[in-house]
Amino acid sequence: MTTMDLKLIKIVDDHYWQKSDKVIDKLDFKGRMFYNKYEKVQKKLTNQIMNDHFAKKITVAHSLIRKGDKVENIVIDYNGRDPQRFYHKAQLLLREEGYINFTAYETKTTGHLHLYIHKGHTTLQEGIQLGKMISMKLAQKQPKQWRMFPNADMPLEYNILNLPYEVYAKERGASWAKHM
Repeated sequence: MTTMDLKLIKIVDDHYWQKSDKVIDKLDFKGRMFYNKYEKVQKKLTNQIMNDHFAKKITVAHSLIRKGDKVENIVIDYNGRDPQRFYHKAQLLLREEGYINFTAYETKTTGHLHLYIHKGHTTLQEGIQLGKMISMKLAQKQPKQWRMFPNADMPLEYNILNLPYEVYAKERGASWAKHM
């Protein structure tokens, strides 16, 4: 994995989240208690920190929500057992829905994927609604084994994802889209 591969995500790099062995704080959100093991570090996410993450010395996460409640990506966090089948079905659905730029990354756990749908500057509410719509349509084709981000059912501090480790597959359809 290179930092160039991560440029596709347009990561919020003015801060990052580092995983700790202990609970940092407890959050009460919508009647549920969340125990946060990630500590927000108010420093720039540098290449050295990313390289330490890729070497599995530390675990680093990035925020999905930008200043002004904007999101660049809608992310499907797939936690099932058949990533090839999931990616194939998701890829067909996303193309059908008109999404032509998306990238799937492998996570620390074998077989789990983060599918980043590159949407561009989108409001948080619109991103949540689009995520729900994509999830609902995908659930019609296969058993639901994923979570969508951004997610309104979690506090903003939980709308973070670990940096991925490898590119699984990427789709850049802008070159052929003009012919459709």
